[in-house]
Amino acid sequence: MKCLLVATESAEVLFYWADKDFELNIQEQYGVSQEEGGRLPAFEDSINTLFAPILISCSTMADRLGDSYTSFCTENNHVYVLHQFEECLYIAVNGDGEESEEDLKRKIYVLKKLTEILFGMVTLSSPLLRKQLRPQDTEQRNRIWKKLQSLLETYSRLREHDQSFLVEAVERLIHPTLCEQCIEFLERKLVQQINSSVERAGEEVLHAFILVHTKLLAFYSSRNASTLTSSDLLALIIMVQDVYPSTFDPDDTTPEDLENTSAPDVYYTPEPSPTDQDSGRLSSDSAPVFQFVDPDIQMAEDSLQMLEVPAPDPMTPSRVFLEATLREGFFPMMPHSLYCLPLWPSITLVLLTKVPNSQVAMSVYEFLKGITNLEKRLNEGLEGAAASRGQSTVHELRNKLDRFIRVLASMDIQTTHLQNVWTEFKNKAFTRSGPGLTRELLPCCRSLRSQLCAVYRRCFSAECVGGAQRLAPALQERAQSMVQEKLMDWKDFLLVKSRRNITMVSYLEEFPGLVHFIYVDRSAGQMIAPSLNLTDGAASELGKGPLAYFIKNKVWSLVATTRRYLQKGYTTVTQRDGDYYFCYFLWFENETGYKLEVVDIPNIPDDSAPIGMLACDYYRKLLRFYSKNHQSEVVKCYELLTVHLGVIPTEYVLQHCSQLARKLWEPSRVPLL
Repeated sequence: MKCLLVATESAEVLFYWADKDFELNIQEQYGVSQEEGGRLPAFEDSINTLFAPILISCSTMADRLGDSYTSFCTENNHVYVLHQFEECLYIAVNGDGEESEEDLKRKIYVLKKLTEILFGMVTLSSPLLRKQLRPQDTEQRNRIWKKLQSLLETYSRLREHDQSFLVEAVERLIHPTLCEQCIEFLERKLVQQINSSVERAGEEVLHAFILVHTKLLAFYSSRNASTLTSSDLLALIIMVQDVYPSTFDPDDTTPEDLENTSAPDVYYTPEPSPTDQDSGRLSSDSAPVFQFVDPDIQMAEDSLQMLEVPAPDPMTPSRVFLEATLREGFFPMMPHSLYCLPLWPSITLVLLTKVPNSQVAMSVYEFLKGITNLEKRLNEGLEGAAASRGQSTVHELRNKLDRFIRVLASMDIQTTHLQNVWTEFKNKAFTRSGPGLTRELLPCCRSLRSQLCAVYRRCFSAECVGGAQRLAPALQERAQSMVQEKLMDWKDFLLVKSRRNITMVSYLEEFPGLVHFIYVDRSAGQMIAPSLNLTDGAASELGKGPLAYFIKNKVWSLVATTRRYLQKGYTTVTQRDGDYYFCYFLWFENETGYKLEVVDIPNIPDDSAPIGMLACDYYRKLLRFYSKNHQSEVVKCYELLTVHLGVIPTEYVLQHCSQLARKLWEPSRVPLL
């Protein structure tokens, strides 16, 4: 029973997602019985009723105490986790015991990451974010909510079953020859042809990659492209999986299926459960079933069906906003177009293109940064010349913003509100009759930031995608066909390889007693691990019985445990649990593989962002911290998690871990890009 909500300080719901169990619980709690002649309230009204006291309480505590609670547990063991981002309060709820407080906090940060990917710098303005998440148009709001809800469900599914989303690192398909051929093909054939075509409508392919399920086969970036961060790449994989989810083998089993097997010595796969279509279909000899529905309820259901989001045009790209480090500097939310071109089920070609007028986004970010710095100094009590000091002075900002507004006008971009706010700012800051650079400018600064974000939204919002501003459908089809032709003889192999990327058999002879491992190169955001995906027919080498599920659950639990210790500053964890022995190590090396000295890493406060690479890149900050004392060399960070049989002596377990890390170091050298 799960729910996730975003609301304003005034208790207005901007977005919510709830699973079926939570919805049923809400209806039972707030529904009016039909015998009393009442009408079932709209679910959103029930959500408002449930969360209004919590929202009001948080707002009151923040106003009167300057602080608020971050989590609490109710008498019925429902766990609530809360986090404030600017003027928006995020609340995650779990009532079935399947998610811890840390899991709920991670889900909140993932939702925030997804909104940044979808809306860009609009998220920096609370009034604009409110309009973006809850537009007045019901159909548009329904479309946005359905998209975010679907992305959250996709993320939850991947994190529950996919090791790469468990540890938040990209998993590559290990086949150096094929990977190299595909990278060369993407560079010399595909990207070159697209970027030289007159049908590209001003767009330029910056990144191209091929996914098999969630695993990366090949990745190519053009020379003038910024590096795609692991955080953004993981978020993009979620979006691809949301549009084209991996197809699973229907012959799936669960632990309950196996426990109910009558003959314990004989293993078989039960018949698959009937699909939704099968369960709703009456056989020819079944009795007719009649169901009387209240007219008001039927009307509401019909209205909801009318609001169903239509299937998107596969040739229409999605607008995404990604980090970019360019010659001009660092820009956290640069607009790109995302093309997901299906090759075969579970194999997808992904193109990321630079959109026309992206220079506008760079300018908006520079202005926002300058205005934010000015606001910070004014809030600190600095005024006059002291407030104008910094990387970009207020007078430089004045000249650049004047030119920027003139350029926007020449591009037929509406700038009336921005012009008015900027004129008011200049009259107060630069004229003799105005107060100058004082705290009286703070409201103007906030208005100016909001108007800059509004210009950014008009230029790059998702509504701008489509029409003439995209790669021509014929060009996309040619790209699709080219890659299909290249991989035609490999597609079946790739689907099998993606399920058995690394096999434990090749390690058992050298490391007897080793049950499972996960090796992560945090510097590159890549991982290597044997299959533990029990949602498909291939499953793992442990089979599909209770043992496989037991090991999977232990691995998921081990990752959660290691994060708690890592948060406290521990880089080594060993733990005996019944018949198994678990180990975790984090260490640093230079580029040649020489292990660097162990240092005390900083403790992380409980209210900080969760450890990982998707929602907040903890490891990038950790590398920056460690590299302070190694300025002359490139520092790499690695993690290793192992599961051994408990009968293996401790000294052999530690020896295995050391040897395994050295053995896995070479495959990890295969470049991602």
